[in-house]
Amino acid sequence: MQTPIISAKASAGLGLRRGLIKDLQAAPAGHFDFLEVAPENWIGIGGAQGAALRALAERYPLSCHGLSLSLGGPSPLDVGFLQQVRVFLDHYNVPLYSEHLSYCSDDGHLYDLLPLPFTEEAVHHVAARIRQAQDILGRRLAVENVSYYAAPQQDMDEVTFTNAVLREADCDLLLDVNNVYVNSINHGFDPHEFLAGIDSNRVVAMHIAGHFDESDTLKIDTHGASVKPAVWSLLAEAYARFGAHPTLLERDFNFPVFSELVAELQTIRRLQAEEVSRGQALVA
Repeated sequence: MQTPIISAKASAGLGLRRGLIKDLQAAPAGHFDFLEVAPENWIGIGGAQGAALRALAERYPLSCHGLSLSLGGPSPLDVGFLQQVRVFLDHYNVPLYSEHLSYCSDDGHLYDLLPLPFTEEAVHHVAARIRQAQDILGRRLAVENVSYYAAPQQDMDEVTFTNAVLREADCDLLLDVNNVYVNSINHGFDPHEFLAGIDSNRVVAMHIAGHFDESDTLKIDTHGASVKPAVWSLLAEAYARFGAHPTLLERDFNFPVFSELVAELQTIRRLQAEEVSRGQALVA
């Protein structure tokens, strides 16, 4: 199967959600550049939904973002599942596969992304599992910084832990800008310092999403609302630090009319274009 490769730089995408299939199929060229899928939700799917995936994959490149690998978990990695993912990635010529820097299973699926302790032991544990996953997949893996509400043992801060995992595993980072903002409010750190501390050579893509304001000191990462102004500002700062990388607008439920999602995609494009222009001006 021949599909175009996602640009290494400025592009904007949407998640392939079943509730959006009709809108995605009807969208004219230019509304979005790529689609992101969770491979475990699509491997082996047939019927009308399988046909829709195949048709959309002929029109748009796919990116893959996993939900159940449980990179930080105590149970052995599911090698059989990873082999299925590799076949899926190869079949659709997927350039980027990412997963969460968390865990979600222990002798059974826990149906949540649970935080890891920020300890040296956890760095070694998850880095070894990432290397194993990369060996099975035959490609680099990107891990995503996750939102978290409980904080297990923290011998180091989140950015130090993240960089340590990236370095020891020799993997990439999918930077979720909304998660940086949400965590900064919930755990009282400076999101600008977090961005400044991330190893810029590891960032390969970004996520942006909406969240729920439970209070001034508690934000819930929902993927069910529009992106907040403060998060748009943080995205612009991330582009300035790391470049205008491919960026996914995450919306998992509570879907608005499609034109509202297109308007948010246009905001991503505008911020990317501004960063590209700024970079060109600095070089000139």
